[in-house]
Amino acid sequence: MPPADPPERPSPISRRTLLLGAGVGVVTVAVIAKLGTDTDHSSPSAAPTSHVQVKGERTPPTTPPSIDGAAAPPPSDHVFDRVIRGGRVIDPDSGYDAVANVGIDGGTITAISTDALVGKTSIDATNLVVAPGFIDLLSYEPNDYGSWFKIADGVTTNLGMHGLNAPAKDFFNTYGSPALRPPMHYGGAYDDSFMRDHLKVRTVAATDKQIATMVAQVEQSFADGYIGVSFEPEYTPWVDDAEINAMATMAKSHEMPVMFHVRYSSPDDPGKNNAAAIAEVLQVARTTGASVHVDHITSTGGTHTMPETIATLEQARADGIDVTACMYPYDFWATTLASPRFAPGWQQRFRISYNDLAVPGTGERLTEATFRKYQAQNKLVAAYAIPDEDVVIGLQTDWIMVGSDAILEPSNNNHPRSTGCFTRLLGTYVRDRGVLSLPQALAKMTILPARRLEKRVPMLAKKGRLQIGADADINVIDPATVSDTSTVDNPAQMAKGINYVLVMGHLVKEGATLHKDVRVGEPIKGQLI
Repeated sequence: MPPADPPERPSPISRRTLLLGAGVGVVTVAVIAKLGTDTDHSSPSAAPTSHVQVKGERTPPTTPPSIDGAAAPPPSDHVFDRVIRGGRVIDPDSGYDAVANVGIDGGTITAISTDALVGKTSIDATNLVVAPGFIDLLSYEPNDYGSWFKIADGVTTNLGMHGLNAPAKDFFNTYGSPALRPPMHYGGAYDDSFMRDHLKVRTVAATDKQIATMVAQVEQSFADGYIGVSFEPEYTPWVDDAEINAMATMAKSHEMPVMFHVRYSSPDDPGKNNAAAIAEVLQVARTTGASVHVDHITSTGGTHTMPETIATLEQARADGIDVTACMYPYDFWATTLASPRFAPGWQQRFRISYNDLAVPGTGERLTEATFRKYQAQNKLVAAYAIPDEDVVIGLQTDWIMVGSDAILEPSNNNHPRSTGCFTRLLGTYVRDRGVLSLPQALAKMTILPARRLEKRVPMLAKKGRLQIGADADINVIDPATVSDTSTVDNPAQMAKGINYVLVMGHLVKEGATLHKDVRVGEPIKGQLI
């Protein structure tokens, strides 16, 4: 979706529909250290000599990690299909962090070793970081334009957990066709907003019969491959507890998560504030037993109240509720001016003024007069409304993961998070500001989303990990140069510093070259209980 909060889904129409309408660098040991390590990585055979533990991290194991049931390592004279040599190998799942070599056969990692490995082809990763491919759990349809910007940002699995604008069977048929098959893996969730419109259940509460139809559709969507249910009551305020709880109960019966763009985004509005929105999500979990997830918490449900919001969710987690959240590392969100977010009183709700709104692609800041003009045109605007401290607090919370909430369309009318979300975290917040360590940041983009969704999605048990037996979805990252380059004025810019991207062992990005003939993305589907 658009900036910070995608083209927020307005009335019965999805927020996205509304939006669309309107060579390898060399780094010094000092730079690597700044990215979160205190180890000697001077040679491929060097083992870490020390490691400063931070919250959420463990002492790194010295034995290369392996997925349970993985095949035995190949013999010492084995020639791998590809070897990634001498990089800092980080597995956010086990905590393994050492300079090593990675051997790949077909689409699988078959060896991780400090000993030399021989490959038919190889990548020199000296002074680079070798990490799992990133899982963007809050994206949208993998269109053939935006998907390549995602690849440059290190995304190897693109999941539309904010909801997809199609029945599951149609979605997978579309992107499974040779012409539209994306370079990365793809999947997503049933979208309550879209399906309501599809069934012509518009701006009213659904009847019992209509709810029963939607519940049946949810189960069918699971059978056809979707891996969750998405609600966005801020954009569909007529959706009530009966509808949400009925679908959440169905989700629970198949152990699928329920995703929420929550009902309110204000720190102040009595009865219609962040606290009330979070309480609604937690009540759904208590009533139905479903796993729940708060989308883009820094822009919806937590803005200006992050300490209180996180404390509430921490207590719920301590009480046994399965709740998580995600965010994007930006201090502004975006949506279209005709959306419910800009209903009268928005200045007070978001603590901003006209001048805090900018039109992407022009840099123009709004006035009262231009606001009225552009609202009539339903223009997309970026809203500088997220306090920096909220972003920092969110990133330092170990169970909050990263999701972009956007994918670029050919119009280029979108938030820069659509093209630079993950590299921005690594460049700005890890290297430049030291807000969190490199292993912590990688976990938020790999193993945390995999664990959130893998209960009924077997494919994800081999993703988000850099382990023997894992899928060879791999990023080779230059820690000195990794950064986002996109801006509000020009979001259509490729991220920097993800030097190599492999999907199932296939090289999809090599330096500045995108291999657009390599379309090996696989459908990420769940399994019914």
